[in-house]
Amino acid sequence: MNLQDFHSNPEVSAAIAASVETALRQIGEDPQREGLVKTPHRVGEALQFLCKGYKEDPEAILRSALFEEDYRQMVVVKDIDFYSLCEHHMLPFFGKVHVAYIPNGRITGLSKIARVVDVYARRLQVQERLTTQIKDCIQNTLDPLGVMVVIEAEHLCMQMRGVQKQHAMTVTSDFTGVFNQAKTREEFMKLIKN
Repeated sequence: MNLQDFHSNPEVSAAIAASVETALRQIGEDPQREGLVKTPHRVGEALQFLCKGYKEDPEAILRSALFEEDYRQMVVVKDIDFYSLCEHHMLPFFGKVHVAYIPNGRITGLSKIARVVDVYARRLQVQERLTTQIKDCIQNTLDPLGVMVVIEAEHLCMQMRGVQKQHAMTVTSDFTGVFNQAKTREEFMKLIKN
C-alpha cells in the first residue's frame, strides 16, 4: 500500500493534531505561525501512515500467495529497505532487512516477504522485536525448514540526541530450524554480503 492508497481516519487526525498543537506551545512555538498552521494536521496524517501496520495482517499477506513447490534450497530476499519509528522516542530508524527461508513444500510470492517487513516496520518498534516478528511470521505461516532474518539499521535516536554517534549501525539477527547450523547461517551471510 503506497501513500496514494492510504486513507487516514479524520477523527484520529484531529485528536493527534490537538496534541501536537499543545506540544508546539509547550516548546515555545506559536501554532498559529504561518509555517506551523497546518503542521498539527500533517503530523496526524503522517503518524497514521507511519503506524498503519497495526491495521494489517502479515500472515494473511503471506497466505495470499502460497504455492506448492518442491524446492528445498535457500530463498533469499535481501536489501529490503524499511523505515520505522523507535517506540522509546518516536524517532525514525531505517535500513535494510535480509530474509532467507528454506521451503518445505510451499513458497510465497517474493513481494509478500517485503510487505511483511513493511507491516511490522509500520508500528512503534524496537529493532530486536522487528527482527523476531518477521522471522516468526514466515516460520508460522510457511512452515519452512528454517528462516533467518538480519537487519542493519541506523537509529536517529542515537544520531540526533543522546550519544550522537552519526555512523553507528545496529545489526540484529534471528533464525530457526536449519539455520541453527553454522554452515547454513554462513551461506546466508555470504549471499547477503555479495
